[in-house]
Amino acid sequence: MLSVFVPSDVSLKKAAVGDLAALPDTAVWVDLVNPTGEEDRAVERLAGIAVPTREDMQEIEISSRLYIENGARYMTATLMCQSDTDMPRTTAVTFILSGHRLVTVRYDAPKPFALVENKLARACAPGITGEMVLVELLDAVIDRCADILERAGADVDQVSHDIFEPESERHGHAKQYSQILIQIGRKGDLTSKVRESLVSIGRVVTFLSAVMEGMKWSKDMREQLKTMQRDVASLTDHASYLSSKITFVLDAMLGVVNLEQNNIIKLFSVMAVVLMPPTLIASIYGMNFKVMPELEWAHGYPLALIMMLAAAIVPYWLFKWKKWL
Repeated sequence: MLSVFVPSDVSLKKAAVGDLAALPDTAVWVDLVNPTGEEDRAVERLAGIAVPTREDMQEIEISSRLYIENGARYMTATLMCQSDTDMPRTTAVTFILSGHRLVTVRYDAPKPFALVENKLARACAPGITGEMVLVELLDAVIDRCADILERAGADVDQVSHDIFEPESERHGHAKQYSQILIQIGRKGDLTSKVRESLVSIGRVVTFLSAVMEGMKWSKDMREQLKTMQRDVASLTDHASYLSSKITFVLDAMLGVVNLEQNNIIKLFSVMAVVLMPPTLIASIYGMNFKVMPELEWAHGYPLALIMMLAAAIVPYWLFKWKKWL
C-alpha cells in the first residue's frame, strides 16, 4: 500500500493516487506499507532513490542500516509493534530522506505512524518538509517507548507486591506462582524489545546529528534533535534498570517458591518424626507373641493410648521450643 502526503495550508493531507506513474511532485512524505514492485518503481522514479527490499532492512550491521547513497540518507530502525498485547514484536522500518522529501518503508503498523498522520492532518507548521515529518515520527516513537516502559514498570511493581505481600494478605488464598512467572517472563521480553528499539533509534538520531550540517536544518530542529538524543539515552538507562529489576524479581520469585517447597517438606518431616514414637508403641503392642505381660493388664489399652499421645506431644513441643516450626 502506498500513501502520499502533500502540504495543504497548515495541515498535511493524504493525496489520492489514481495512477502510480503520476505521483504528485509536491509530496513531502511517501509511506510504503508492504509495497508491491510497481509501487517501489513509482517511488524510485519520483524521489530518485533505490527502495530497499525487506531482506535489506533485516540486516543488522550498521553500514547496511545507516548510509548515504546518491545524496539520499537511508536510516533503518527497529520499532515496537503490538506492545499492548501478550505477543509484542519488533519490525524494521526504513526512513529515506531525499532532498526535502521523506520516504518510509515498512511491513507492519507501528502505532506512532498513525499518531503522527492524525496529528499532521489536524495541524502542522507551514512549509513542512520531509525532515520535519521525520523528526515528528522519531519523537512519537520515543514517546511510545517511554509509555511502554512506564506501563511495564508499573506492572513489575505490582508483580513485586504480589510476591512480597504481607502474610496477613496472603492468608486464605493460594498464590498463582505460575501466572506470576508468566507475567515476569512477558515483561522481561517486552523490556528487552523496547531496549532494542531505543538502541536502534539512538543510532538513527546520532546519524542525523552527524549529517545535519549538510542538511541546513533550522535551529529549532537541531535543538529538538539534541533533546531526542538525551531522551533516548535516559530511556535506555531506564530500560536497563528495569531489566535488572525484572531479573531481581525473577530470582526472588524462585526463592519464594523454594522456601515454600522447603516448608512443605519440613512439615512432612516433622509429622513423620512426631508420629514415629506412637507408631513404635502401637507396633510393639500389636505383636502376636504368646507371652506378653501387658496383655493381662486391666487398663493396658488406655495406658497404651496415653503413651502414644505423650510420645507424639513431646517431640512436637521440643520442635516448638527449638523454634524449628
